[in-house]
Amino acid sequence: MAFDLIYKPYGERSILIEWPSLIDEEILFNVLSFKDKILKNDIKLIVNISHTYNSLLIIYNYFSIDFNNQISLLKRIYKQKEKLTKSIFKQWKIPVCYDANLGIDLESISQTKNISKEDIIKRHSQAVYTVYFIGFLPGFLYLGGLDEALNFPRKESPRLKIEKGSVAIGGNQTGIYPNESPGGWNIIGNTPISFFDATTKPPCFAKSGDRIKFCPISLKKYHDIKTLVNAGVYQIESEVLYD
Repeated sequence: MAFDLIYKPYGERSILIEWPSLIDEEILFNVLSFKDKILKNDIKLIVNISHTYNSLLIIYNYFSIDFNNQISLLKRIYKQKEKLTKSIFKQWKIPVCYDANLGIDLESISQTKNISKEDIIKRHSQAVYTVYFIGFLPGFLYLGGLDEALNFPRKESPRLKIEKGSVAIGGNQTGIYPNESPGGWNIIGNTPISFFDATTKPPCFAKSGDRIKFCPISLKKYHDIKTLVNAGVYQIESEVLYD
């Protein structure tokens, strides 16, 4: 499906391309397809391409680029037909402990929404989430697919310290903090898995278009897996998916 895209200069040497402002899988895969087409065209002026839920930011290596020519070129590339090749993605099984000592905001979500903690955990772990993009920290996965019943606003006053591996809800999204950091999302559990390692290639095992499935585990299992992760011998379970 083709979308009516908006192309506009963004700063002195970048072009921003925008899709409808939605968290939507059809838009995501259209963004990824366009990004792949641009990369395959090997435009020498381009130094970096990044994407969000519904946009592409293209950064050029010159400050004095001809925006009109580049936008015309990008529009032609968008219309190019793709070869009928299957995209390969993975579904990752991420163990999560929802123990009250780790899911420190479970109680407040439960009371505010009048949903039992058990039902919150069930709803959160039954869904299959799509990885849309990675930011604001290295390895922070922005995930779509949260059950609407679990939508919960970010905190008015962010915490100064959130533990590494914290699984959280912020608005209509869920995500995992890959490292200790400040943050305003609501913590409902923790995973012993490491989501970013600068010494590996790629440093984050998941990519846009992959799926995430959270698997509830006990506190004992959590510590057992954490020991294996720290020893560098834990293998994350996954299965291959074809788009």
